[in-house]
Amino acid sequence: MRKFLSIVFVALSLKSAQVHAGSTQTGEPKFQPKEIANFAKQVERYSAAKRAHVFVIARVGQPQDTLPEGVEFTHVALAVYSQITMANGEKKPGYAIHNLYQLHDDPAKSSLIIDYPTDFFWAVDELKAGIAIPTLPVQKQILDAINNDVPSKVHNPRYSLIANPFNNQRQNCTEHTLNIINAALYQTTNMAQLKANTKAYFKPQPLSVSPFKLFLGSVFKDEIYKKDHKGKVKIATFTTIKDYLANHNLLAHSAVITPNMLSNIQNSQEI
Repeated sequence: MRKFLSIVFVALSLKSAQVHAGSTQTGEPKFQPKEIANFAKQVERYSAAKRAHVFVIARVGQPQDTLPEGVEFTHVALAVYSQITMANGEKKPGYAIHNLYQLHDDPAKSSLIIDYPTDFFWAVDELKAGIAIPTLPVQKQILDAINNDVPSKVHNPRYSLIANPFNNQRQNCTEHTLNIINAALYQTTNMAQLKANTKAYFKPQPLSVSPFKLFLGSVFKDEIYKKDHKGKVKIATFTTIKDYLANHNLLAHSAVITPNMLSNIQNSQEI
C-alpha cells in the first residue's frame, strides 16, 4: 500500500505545473508589465522589419532546465499582421496571435483564442521568443488558410501535452500550428491526407523523458496522453517546424529573440 501511495504521489507531482505553464492563456506575470509590453513591441518591430505578414512564434512558459532535451519553447502559435481595434475604437496595425490554448479548468481540452503580443508573453518564465518566418508565397498561403477558417477545421479539442503529430487522436498547440501550415501548403483540410503528408516529410522531436514518468502521467493525467504513440514518443516543436520549413526551402528567416539580442542589434545600428 505504501509503495502504491508513493507511486501516486510521483504521478500527481509529475511536472503538474508544467502541464499548464506553456499553453494556457492565464498566468501570473514574472516581469513588470512595462517590461513585458516593451519586449512584445520589440518582437513586433523586429518581425515587421523582416517583412513578416504571418510567422510562427514561440514562448517559454517554464524554466528551461525543466524542459526535456531538444525542447526549447513551450507554446507555439501563428502571428498575423492585422488591423487591431483598440479599446477606444481606434484601429492600429500590429500582430494578432492565433493560439490553441489548453483550458485552465479542463486541461484535457483546448480552444482557439486570438490575443496580442503583450498577452502572449504575459506569463512567460523568460523574455525569449522564437520566430520562424516563411517565404512570402507561403505566408500568403497561410493567410488565405486563416481567412478561410482553416484553423478551426483542423482543430481537435482533445488536448495532450505530448500529442503525436502523425495522427489526430490528440492535439497540442504545436501540432495545430503544423496542421495549419500543411493545410495551407497542400490546399486541403482532409485530416487523413494531412497526416500522411506530415509522416512523409516532417521530422518530429524524440522526447527524452523516462517511460516510467510518461506511463504515470498517462495514467493519472489525461492531458499527458501516451496511447496515440507507438514506440518512442515524438512530438512537434518550434524547432522541428522551423527545420521542416528550412529543409523544404520554405523559410525566409528565423531567430531566437531576447532583450540582449535586440539591444545588440540597436547598438550596432547606432555605430
